Amino acid sequence: MVHHQRYTYNQLKKGGDEEAGTLVLVWTNPVYYRRRKPKLFSFLLLSLLSCAFILAPTFSSSPFYHLYSFGVQNDGFSGTICCDRSHFRFDICLMRGDIRTHSPTSSVFLYSSKNGDGFANSVLSMVDDGEDDELQHEKIKPYTRKWETSVMDTIDELDLISKRRNPGARQPCDVIHDVPAVMFSTGGYTGNVYHEFNDGIVPLYITSEKFNKKVVFVILEYHSWWVMKYGDILSRLSDYPPIDYEDNRTHCFTEAITGLRIHDELTVDPSLMKNNKSMVDFRNLLDQAYWPRIKGLVQREQAQEKMQNQARRPKLVILSRNGSRAITNENVLVRRAEEIGFRVRVLRPQPTTELAKIYMELNSSDAMIGVHGAAMTHLLFMRPRCSVFIQVIPLGTDWAAKTYYGEPAKKLGLKYIGYKISPKESSLFDEYEKDDPVLTDPSSLNQKGWEFTKKIYLQRQTVKLDMPRFRKRLLRAYDHITRIHRNAHLQSQLQ
Repeated sequence: MVHHQRYTYNQLKKGGDEEAGTLVLVWTNPVYYRRRKPKLFSFLLLSLLSCAFILAPTFSSSPFYHLYSFGVQNDGFSGTICCDRSHFRFDICLMRGDIRTHSPTSSVFLYSSKNGDGFANSVLSMVDDGEDDELQHEKIKPYTRKWETSVMDTIDELDLISKRRNPGARQPCDVIHDVPAVMFSTGGYTGNVYHEFNDGIVPLYITSEKFNKKVVFVILEYHSWWVMKYGDILSRLSDYPPIDYEDNRTHCFTEAITGLRIHDELTVDPSLMKNNKSMVDFRNLLDQAYWPRIKGLVQREQAQEKMQNQARRPKLVILSRNGSRAITNENVLVRRAEEIGFRVRVLRPQPTTELAKIYMELNSSDAMIGVHGAAMTHLLFMRPRCSVFIQVIPLGTDWAAKTYYGEPAKKLGLKYIGYKISPKESSLFDEYEKDDPVLTDPSSLNQKGWEFTKKIYLQRQTVKLDMPRFRKRLLRAYDHITRIHRNAHLQSQLQ
């Protein structure tokens, strides 16, 4: 179940997450510095300048990016923790220097030296000498639903602490890494495939892709099953095994990013990415992750289809549900689709189903049908520019269906067809009077809050498709697919 009503309903509608906004570096509670001298203001000012130049090449949308691109280097700006807290969905912090994890205290330490070079030396000279003085302290929950208090209250918090270097006080390194770290949490709504991709995997791609696999993932609230489930993808983003933050060893880095960036629902915004990477590039990553595992199975399936003279029939995958939001006349849907000319496969993914198997079915499909819900996340496995996604939209789910799956499908390059059911196609039609707001004005119920939406429209509703009406969508999809196949065939003949 997608938790799409837990925020104030209109916040995201009104563009609550303005990714292209000006970079703002905020030092407020829980961010603080230890006051040692009246020169603290100068320390803060220089630290802000340090962060501006450190973050400039990291976050290309910042106003300082152009200065960096003209040759301003940041090699001397180590020893400062720089956090961007300007975004509605996430916080993110960058550290450079002598970085050491300390899991017993949920801390990451950054040690600075007064004897260092460059900018760090200038900043540290403004603070009194002392043994292992704490210079800067940031707190962060590295999860991408910052706006949703209820779930953020469950996320483990990290203390990022900058201290004066004192060799006798520092925890010795158990593991020394020569590549950067990206630290994030797999808590929250992990366990729901939509949130696993939207809140985790896609933001991880956005944040780490620029490292070209030379990066280590350090995971808070580590789940072995999650690492196994997404291992194929993680191996395309990093050459190194993920680290459980709670393993009690002291891991040492020279650079670390804490938190992940998110652009929108299941979206990679090219304007915010190096080399204009997009969702199609993310989809290519999925190809690289899963194709080696399924190549043999696909080739055998294609040979079998050729023998059965089915190769030219468009393949339609129906993502089937049991219980709430199930299509109760699914068997009729299968027959009607076959009559039109589709080769139909009914897929019933379970929480334990390997993603590679789901990818194999959808990557070879021409169309997918499913009722709005978390399983629609698998649209990411469909082929851009040549596949059709038909989403059945139950009562009360219009906005969520469009926002979480309809718009991302378009951005991926799929042909999107939304089918909004009529009240008569909903099982709720038999429970309420014909003029009840549940049937006539679902938005009024949604405005009462997530619990109403969940209880009425997500948990108690099934769908019985009006097949003459739905058949028009099937025909539209079939015509679109056959036209693409015909054009591809003509192109191959011309080459």
